[in-house]
Amino acid sequence: MPAVPAVPADEAGPPSGGDLSRAARRLYAYAVERHSFAEAEATGDLGARAAAAITELAAAHLLQRAPGGGPDRWSAVAPRAAAARALAPLALLVRETHDEMDRLRGRLEALVPAYEAGTAHLERNGSGRAVLELVTDLGAVRGLIAELVAGCGRELLASQPGGGRPVETLEEAIGRDESLLGRGVRMRTLYQHTARYSRPTAAYVERVTALGAQVRTLGDGLMRMLVFDGRTGVMSVPDRAGAALVVREPAVVHFMASAFERAWVAAEPFPTTVGPEAARSLSDELRQLIVRLLAEGLEDKVIARRLGMSERTCQRHIAEIMRAVGAKSRFQAGYLLSPAAPPADAGGAGS
Repeated sequence: MPAVPAVPADEAGPPSGGDLSRAARRLYAYAVERHSFAEAEATGDLGARAAAAITELAAAHLLQRAPGGGPDRWSAVAPRAAAARALAPLALLVRETHDEMDRLRGRLEALVPAYEAGTAHLERNGSGRAVLELVTDLGAVRGLIAELVAGCGRELLASQPGGGRPVETLEEAIGRDESLLGRGVRMRTLYQHTARYSRPTAAYVERVTALGAQVRTLGDGLMRMLVFDGRTGVMSVPDRAGAALVVREPAVVHFMASAFERAWVAAEPFPTTVGPEAARSLSDELRQLIVRLLAEGLEDKVIARRLGMSERTCQRHIAEIMRAVGAKSRFQAGYLLSPAAPPADAGGAGS
């Protein structure tokens, strides 16, 4: 086999952005042509940068100690297997975080059927108003929110899943929110990552953040709710479009605020402009969330709703994921990319 030319000095070190250096890519091509190799052999064939390239590839899980070859010998790892190993800790962390959010959301939403089953036995607070009140008319819900905003004096917490918000909703909210912020009330809002791609939503965020509001985004795990001054909460009702549950019970409102704070810590600031690198990073995170939900066996429309995107966009991401891992079905794609799946070069993908 002919010797590979030595790596030029200007190929030393990885470029910015996290890509492999040219030296590392050349060494990887060298490695895949051999069952195993020693560092000294690679240095002789490729030059002095081989040692640094070995370190870079090993950190990326693309090289491993050759089985049975002694501590000084290396062998190449298939890219898909390397990706599975590299992403396993991140996927586990994402899954654990969202499992915790699902548990919190489930415990909170469990109050809704309890309310509907025992309406006649609701306790009354000192003002004679129900501590849990179901409002089913959309106009009445809007009027109630406007009343609560007008009376809010300290802080408003808002969790708004579903991606970008409709223009008419934003137009209705902007004047109300500007008045709130103008009174010195603190305002924090959570959206899903997909809201960053909505120009009307980004324009709204730019206006309110200029007045002191804070806005962050999260991939999944949000439920629609508002908390006013830590005293009154409003949350959506599952399968009841336009309805809302008003919560005045202190313990339940405290639970809602705690759920918001957990999500807030895990969320990322909402940028009013999304550059290419940020968009790519965001797309990668969304794909990882789609992979997790695929592995759970959820349908396309359910995944799309959970992540705040259109079903068509979700299906496009799923198709790209399937092509990337060579999966024949959406469920196989979720399995192949789950942390518990065997490496792709172990024969699982083609069986």
